[in-house]
Amino acid sequence: MKTQVAIIGGGPAGLLLSQLLSIQGIDSVVLEKHTREHVLSRIRAGVLERGTTQVLREAGVGENLDEHGIDHEGVHVVFQGETCRIDFASITGSRMTVYGQTEVTRDLYEARDRAGATVIHEAQDVKLTDLQTSSPVVHYMHQGQTKTLECDFVAGCDGYHGVSRKAMPDDIKNEFERSYPFGWLGVLSDTPPVSHEVIYAYHERGFALCSMRSE
Repeated sequence: MKTQVAIIGGGPAGLLLSQLLSIQGIDSVVLEKHTREHVLSRIRAGVLERGTTQVLREAGVGENLDEHGIDHEGVHVVFQGETCRIDFASITGSRMTVYGQTEVTRDLYEARDRAGATVIHEAQDVKLTDLQTSSPVVHYMHQGQTKTLECDFVAGCDGYHGVSRKAMPDDIKNEFERSYPFGWLGVLSDTPPVSHEVIYAYHERGFALCSMRSE
């Protein structure tokens, strides 16, 4: 198989890149190691900034976002028992939108399906070769068969633990990392929101975020 851009990772980053390239007439193939059902079952971030919503609309996937997203003109910050509201709309002219990443991913999948795009799920044992040439090759296993994907460019959209970062040549790779001595625990409940806007709370024992998803 041949394509112009091989995209590694079928999450929102890879799918959005494929969608944007398609609008510009550039062909791409997306390789995702999990099933579509698995990708759509992952619960991730739920608040989108203006720049993100603008790009989604420009990519032609803003219909559900506009219909079901909840616009937020500000946030509440809690510190030492006091609540302070920051009015983003009046200060910056921008709004945030509550719309889950799962929904963004679903919208992108549907858009790529309508365009007849090639998204290969359960692509296993992916290997990237000839990355510093004009003809990179992606090797992978799919349905028990070894396959190759020839391309002009490889776009690694598979995150920190993906194969793309590991395949980048050491002489051109720069890594910047800061480790923090704490963890993050997320709890998702099917309950009415306690506030109509997001709450950020500081406490001597840590930090808390009270967020929400669209209805």
